[in-house]
Amino acid sequence: MSNANSSQKNWVVTLLLCFFFGVLGIHRFYVGKAGTGILMLITFGGFGIWWLIDLIMILVGSFTDASRRFVTL
Repeated sequence: MSNANSSQKNWVVTLLLCFFFGVLGIHRFYVGKAGTGILMLITFGGFGIWWLIDLIMILVGSFTDASRRFVTL
C-alpha cells in the first residue's frame, strides 16, 4: 500500500540500479535526480563513498526521489 509520501519509483529497481551501476549514478537518473546523477557519473560515485551511502539509504528506506518522496517497498 502506498501513502502520500511514497515515491512511484520501484524500490527493487532502484536498489538493483544502485548496486550494479551506482558508481555511474544511474539510480539517481531513474528517480529524477539528473543533476546529482551527472555529478556521480563524473566522480565515479564520489569515489565509491557516495555510492555506498546511497546503497545504505535505499536499503533502510530513507532514499528519496526528485519530489522528495521516499522510495520504499
